[in-house]
Amino acid sequence: MSKDILTLSPSLLWKHFHALTQIPRPSKHEAAVVEHVANFGRSLGLDTYVDKVGNIIIRKPATKGMESRKGIILQGHLDMVPQKNSGTNHNFESDPIQAYIDSDWAKANGTTLGADNGIGVAAAMAVLEDSSLKHGPIEALFTIDEETGMTGAFALEPNKLNGDILINLDSEDEGELYVGCAGGLDANVSFQHIAQPTPNGFKFIRVSITGLKGGHSGLDINKGRANAIKLLARLIYVAGREVEIRISSLEGGSLRNAIPREAYIDIGVQQDQMARLKGITEQQKEIFAEEFAAVETNIKVQVENIDTPEQVMDSTSQSNIIRALFGCPNGVIRMSDAMPGLVETSTNLARAFTLNGETNIQCLLRSSVDSAKEALANKMEAVFELAGANIAFGGAYPGWRPNMESGILKVMQAVYKEHFGITPEVKGIHAGLECGILGGIYPKLDMISFGPTIRNPHSPDEMVRIDTVEKFWRFLVLTLENAPD
Repeated sequence: MSKDILTLSPSLLWKHFHALTQIPRPSKHEAAVVEHVANFGRSLGLDTYVDKVGNIIIRKPATKGMESRKGIILQGHLDMVPQKNSGTNHNFESDPIQAYIDSDWAKANGTTLGADNGIGVAAAMAVLEDSSLKHGPIEALFTIDEETGMTGAFALEPNKLNGDILINLDSEDEGELYVGCAGGLDANVSFQHIAQPTPNGFKFIRVSITGLKGGHSGLDINKGRANAIKLLARLIYVAGREVEIRISSLEGGSLRNAIPREAYIDIGVQQDQMARLKGITEQQKEIFAEEFAAVETNIKVQVENIDTPEQVMDSTSQSNIIRALFGCPNGVIRMSDAMPGLVETSTNLARAFTLNGETNIQCLLRSSVDSAKEALANKMEAVFELAGANIAFGGAYPGWRPNMESGILKVMQAVYKEHFGITPEVKGIHAGLECGILGGIYPKLDMISFGPTIRNPHSPDEMVRIDTVEKFWRFLVLTLENAPD
């Protein structure tokens, strides 16, 4: 099934993408793909450098007559987001991705496809291999661990790159050029709770919320999709006002940069109140289905009888946790004034789980305005400190301020207009492109980002539109041919 994509055009790009699907490469586990790409560069006889964390730089000399052109850095990240459907048996650290063609789209069987950013990486590898192209000096920069903290970009050494222009190949809408991005900040929250013996007469159920669309916590945050943790907190908050509940554990979400698709809680009540608890759950299920009918077509709220646990949270802690989860800011906070339709500031309640007497919550805050990001962090701190939690912030990364006078922007606008008949849209993106970090290390770089059309990244519904990959490749080749002096 995966080999079907080898029939697609451009053949070199899809050849390299197929090879990437066969190499497990979730974030933090990129050793095999680093070896693969480095060996590829060396096999072409190109100058290949691997730094101390695993970032790779491969240099290809200019073709004859193009030596005076500005040097271009093609940049993408090697890791992918490991998301799968609950019924899919897949180990992201050992199993290849099962890609297939579905009409106009390339998809994966029950998992993320890895088109984010495998298509960009494959395009850079194809440029390095294709001897028929015309271009100035080329450097291909492949970074590691973009999806869980951009640690590869942060660790990049200064004075290693020689190029003047950086083209990031990690955008997801063909026909659009990105010239700015949001910065980000992680919020890590912890509640301590006291384990107490389960009261006599309590019976327990597991309430699960599944079937949500999820998606990228930046690119999809404005689409009004449901957050499984927020729905679960809402349900339990309502239930706790009607019946006496006790919680033994909860779990929701899996990645800091993905909208949670699933959440679970083990909850108990006195046996004579169980019917009421189940009734409340059914009522909330109907409410959720009605409220989100336009965006979520497969919300599942299910109840399963489980064995009574030996211990539960103390009632004060569980009340604080549920109230904090229910009250936690989530979603779009403010839209941009400078660029209509662009989210300026948002936050995603990404994970919540109990472990060893502690409940942990993780949120990812984003904003293209540093002061707005700081204000949002202060609001989060206020909410969780009122609930008695500890909150720490980390993983901050800067945004990328647009430069509308960019030389490569003007070249790419003109090339696209000439060859495709329309002027491409110029946009910012509400996500953490590595351009912000790389621009901090190499402040003189002229930067831009573009890519093919990818839908539902960071979810098992991820897919890339096949015809836009060919157009993306042609645009890249034409851009290299027309690089400025």
